[in-house]
Amino acid sequence: MEVDDAVRALLLLMPRMVGRAKRIKIPGELQSLSLAPRHLSLLSYLLFDGPMTVNELAERLEVAPTTVSLMVGELSKKDVLDRREDEADRRRRIVAITDRMRPAIDGWLAQGARAWQKALAPLSPAERRTFIDTLRAYEDGLTD
Repeated sequence: MEVDDAVRALLLLMPRMVGRAKRIKIPGELQSLSLAPRHLSLLSYLLFDGPMTVNELAERLEVAPTTVSLMVGELSKKDVLDRREDEADRRRRIVAITDRMRPAIDGWLAQGARAWQKALAPLSPAERRTFIDTLRAYEDGLTD
């Protein structure tokens, strides 16, 4: 496939993907929370990787810890997240999704994760890296 042919295919495919992702119904418990894309990434990490510290979340989200701390504070007030002491080191605070909100968040975000797993599973590790690097380059190109 030539580069121009690939671009044409992606110009058709990307709006469809975004449209389908937007049609995934937000659970009633979450509709009033005004969640932004950055919240979805934070919730996804906590859902799939389990509880972690603000610094760990900041590293994964590639933002400053103060930004994550503000998001965690906002979502804690809305009873979406819970902050508790780390049993191994009482000076640290661990962030987790509340038990009350976990089923709704899981039901909402798991569909996207399953779709990515199905799409990426047949690829080799090197092909997955190339795919992710390509998406990052595209994102960077949009901000130039």
